[in-house]
Amino acid sequence: MTTPTPRGAASRALLLRAAAEELTGSGRVEVAAVARRAGVSVGLPYRYFGSRTGLLIAVVESFYERLAAACVLREYDDPAWAERESRRVRDWVGFLYAEPLAPMILGGLVGEGEVAAFRTRRLAGIVELGARNIAGAQRTGEVPAGGDAELLAAATLAGASAMVAVALARTPRPPAEEVAAQVWAFIHGAMNLPGATSGEDTHRAPDS
Repeated sequence: MTTPTPRGAASRALLLRAAAEELTGSGRVEVAAVARRAGVSVGLPYRYFGSRTGLLIAVVESFYERLAAACVLREYDDPAWAERESRRVRDWVGFLYAEPLAPMILGGLVGEGEVAAFRTRRLAGIVELGARNIAGAQRTGEVPAGGDAELLAAATLAGASAMVAVALARTPRPPAEEVAAQVWAFIHGAMNLPGATSGEDTHRAPDS
């Protein structure tokens, strides 16, 4: 693969920002509109992404790369698994609250066909990482043994994503800290973890 020049990388980043803005503003991405927003020729997006579908996939890929850096691949130094994962949940919710594309990505509204298939592959990758994480905690006794780690990872990702999607759609949105606490309480219960369910070392669940 050819390494992009600094100018090429800057142009690609400019187009990705313009495409994300178009998507959040209008709910769709048209190559000509992206080029206008970026202030470039209509041919430039095709040069970097090949097609409208390629551009949409790149937007979704950029979202998941930022998500990975914010929390999915982040290493936490807390001694206990539950402490590390409650912090990961807090960072995950914080990222989604700050990310304009999150409501559309979580709702599966970005593209069909190849774009949807790409998103499915990225989610499968997150589930795989989560399953390894859970299996490791099962081996150390921090998560009760017996549950299928992959199924637990898939269920908690889907459930937590649905919870945040609902929160993002509300006006006004509930505070991110409260949503994170409730997401962690859900995961805590799904994993059948012992002890408090509120992740009280990092945040508390709202009063019921």
